[in-house]
Amino acid sequence: MPSSQAPPAGATALDPTAVRPDIADARIMRVTPAQIRATLEGLKNDGFAMLLDVGGADYPGREPARFDVVYHLLKMPVRVASVAEVGTPERVRVLCGVPENAAVVPTVSDLWPSADWAEREIFDLYGISFSGHPDMRRIQMPDDWEGYPLRKDYPLRGPAHERTPRPSFALKSNVAAGTPASGRTAAALQKQIAQARGRNEFHGAADPAATAQSGKTPGGALTGGAATAEQLAQRPHDLNQQKDDTK
Repeated sequence: MPSSQAPPAGATALDPTAVRPDIADARIMRVTPAQIRATLEGLKNDGFAMLLDVGGADYPGREPARFDVVYHLLKMPVRVASVAEVGTPERVRVLCGVPENAAVVPTVSDLWPSADWAEREIFDLYGISFSGHPDMRRIQMPDDWEGYPLRKDYPLRGPAHERTPRPSFALKSNVAAGTPASGRTAAALQKQIAQARGRNEFHGAADPAATAQSGKTPGGALTGGAATAEQLAQRPHDLNQQKDDTK
């Protein structure tokens, strides 16, 4: 392209694929959404008949095109060829820069039926629509899902969870702070408590208050429903103190 001619918007967006060295067995082309159909039709007529993949990429803050739709094409020999020729086919990577405020690209599902689900996946995960697609709807996420999970500004916990306050302790986002132990954790605590109370009873040091509260014989344990959060929190300290006393 002559240096005096201004490139079309979206055709010279800087990104890692534009500044890295050329791939040894493939050439890279950058086009705009308005050019993509004519470019791909020309490549197909030139022998690049196999569409290997269609993918997306997000570069937040990049201007003039935040997104890339990436097409990988392969050209195989259509004549009797040597093993070396078959093993080194021609490849083309076409990058189509897509602006965030007009995230629409023409479909190529009529040229390559294999693009059908790939374009739906890009729409589902990046929010880039493909005009002319026969069934443009989500393919992985539910129809009422909010947002596009592969955008780099997508909340890590999802939009719904991000609007709720985080718990006061890490790595327990699904459990509210102060929730009593339950399930196997509660059962393990109850077993430890029963064993500790049994040792105290053996040494003549049963806890009358706990015995009265549990309504059972000495050495019994509170059920998960009877134990409060404060009691469960205090029990590890009591067990440690009892171990020190028995040494």
